[in-house]
Amino acid sequence: MLKNGEKIHVLIVEDDPFLSNIYQTKFDMEGFKVSTADNGQSGFDDAKKKKPDIILLDILLPKMDGFTVLEHLKADPEVKDIPVLLLTNLGQKDDVEKGLKLGAVDYLIKAHFKPQETVDKVKKILGI
Repeated sequence: MLKNGEKIHVLIVEDDPFLSNIYQTKFDMEGFKVSTADNGQSGFDDAKKKKPDIILLDILLPKMDGFTVLEHLKADPEVKDIPVLLLTNLGQKDDVEKGLKLGAVDYLIKAHFKPQETVDKVKKILGI
C-alpha cells in the first residue's frame, strides 16, 4: 500500500505478543509498513517519533492505558491528526462512547473482527 510513493505506516499498540504478531503479519502481507509497541507509553512515544499514517490502539495496556494515550495524542499538535482506531475487547457502550468522544475514528472489538476485516477497515478509513 503506497501513499505519496511510500508504504502506508501502521502503528500497532498492543501488549499481547500473539495478537500483535497476527496483526503485524497481516498488514505486512498487505504491503503496509508496520511498527509495534507493547505498552501505552512507548506507543505514544513511537507515534510522536515515527508519525504513522494510522494507529491501532488497544485500551488495556501497561504503563498508560489506551484512553490516556488517545487523550495525549489528540492534545499534541504534531500528531493530533493521525487517525486512531481503537482495537480492544472492551465492548461496553460507555467505553465505545468514551473512545469516540476522545477522538478515535472508530472502535473494533477484537473478538468480533478477523485481522483481514481490520485491514479492510484501515483501508476504508485511509480512503485506499
